Amino acid sequence: MVTLVLFAAFFLLVFIGVPIALSLGLSSLITIVFTTDLSPDIIVQKAFASLDSYPLLAIPLFILAGELMSGGGISKRLLNLANVLVGYIVGGLAMATVVASMFFAAISGSGPATVAAIGSFMIPEMKHRHYAPGFAAAITAAAGSLGVLIPPSIPFVMYGVVGSVSIGAMFLAGLVPGLVLGLCLLIVSYVTAKKNHYVGSGMRPTFKDVLQAINEAKLALLIPVIILGGIYSGLFSATESAAIAAVYAFIIGVFVYKEFTWKGLYRSIASAALTNAATVIIIGFSISFAYLMTRERVPSVIADFITGISDSPIMIMIIVNLFLLIVGMFIDTISAIIILTPILLPVVTGVGIDPIHFGVILVTNLAIGFVTPPLGVNLFVATGIGKVPFETISKAMVPILLSMLVALLVITYVPPLSTYIPSLGK
Repeated sequence: MVTLVLFAAFFLLVFIGVPIALSLGLSSLITIVFTTDLSPDIIVQKAFASLDSYPLLAIPLFILAGELMSGGGISKRLLNLANVLVGYIVGGLAMATVVASMFFAAISGSGPATVAAIGSFMIPEMKHRHYAPGFAAAITAAAGSLGVLIPPSIPFVMYGVVGSVSIGAMFLAGLVPGLVLGLCLLIVSYVTAKKNHYVGSGMRPTFKDVLQAINEAKLALLIPVIILGGIYSGLFSATESAAIAAVYAFIIGVFVYKEFTWKGLYRSIASAALTNAATVIIIGFSISFAYLMTRERVPSVIADFITGISDSPIMIMIIVNLFLLIVGMFIDTISAIIILTPILLPVVTGVGIDPIHFGVILVTNLAIGFVTPPLGVNLFVATGIGKVPFETISKAMVPILLSMLVALLVITYVPPLSTYIPSLGK
């Protein structure tokens, strides 16, 4: 009865348009009041207790770092480098969008932030070069999904905390899968451009042009080196690396590139604060929701159901992937990780799946959720930037989504892509 009320209230609230965070909290409150003898205070207690975590400090700091990088001229230089490298190819602007998103993903950790930073430059430029508006917005939204897979990644931080897995190992695990997903997006960009006769952005660059673009972007390219190098050299933790990234982005934007006005700096900090406030609310209420599920043994029931269907790792991962793809359509990434990790992690480890590998699979599925309606956060961000109807971008997303599913299958069934690099550090 408790489980039925919990999920029925949650999906009803989501269906009528209540934000996910409030839906999680209200459904927990309704369930406690009408089906248990627990005090409603437990929701607040669990929410605050969940936020009293040192590793979670990495999340607001990475959000701040991403905002400072976007406003301080770093994203512009990364975009210029990407355009020099691939912009001259057929469909080069779309490919440059993907490559720039891969660069920016390596310093921001957020999908929507990547879409906003890169899309504000590239979507208008692609439309100007006669790319179909729907495709321009769709490829930008899909490329933004790389923001949660290529390290540093906020969802990897969350998974590491909830699943008791090394955050540093998760960062390393996302490197190759992120490149695989990026490669699939580059291929679909090229094929689409060839089919629709989208031209490149100019002449093939000279070696001097490439060196100049790299030189201009070198300070931005150092950020992931500092973050990952510092973590694995033992100089600082993942949380400390987030603080260093934020300070570094501030120094570069204010004192080196000198593109920050006081107004712009205030805008970046305020945007980071608002984003973090929403994230904190989601985390707190997700923990309350997950507590009620655990109390009612929902994870055990779901685990028994999945293993009752098959004990084959291949079949179980097919079931898990289908389940996660559906969940990603309706529930935001942070909430899904908090709620589903305790449910699914014991199931997959029970059939021999490495926890690090599963974390990459989980985040990849939820990255696809960024571009699948009705939630599709990246779609809405790209729609707003490109002034494109949601129906238009959704239609253009179909072949791109198929390429992302191919990447998911490769990542799922070739475990060394995720586990080999982290194993080198053991």
